[in-house]
Amino acid sequence: MEQAVIAALLVVGLIIGCGVGAAYARARRGWTDYTAAKKTVPGARRTAWLAIRAVVTKLGVIALLLVGAAAYAAAGSDEERAGPAPTPTPTVTATPVHRVGR
Repeated sequence: MEQAVIAALLVVGLIIGCGVGAAYARARRGWTDYTAAKKTVPGARRTAWLAIRAVVTKLGVIALLLVGAAAYAAAGSDEERAGPAPTPTPTVTATPVHRVGR
């Protein structure tokens, strides 16, 4: 009877030991992953700020171009500043006039 109890305790101990060992391995792997990720945070933060800076710069250039286009459109075209265009003078004749040389 003692051998059966010892065998049962050995099997229970092996099952519990496997569970505890697997949990320890997962915790150890998680800690290793955490420390590796913690080391990469400054580099990732720097990369993120560089990407944000690039986007803000592009948006600033686009905004300046839009403001310039709106100012150009608000100033009007060159045709308005050229002065009045000559208007044709109407000829009032009842009969057509024949010109010499044509």
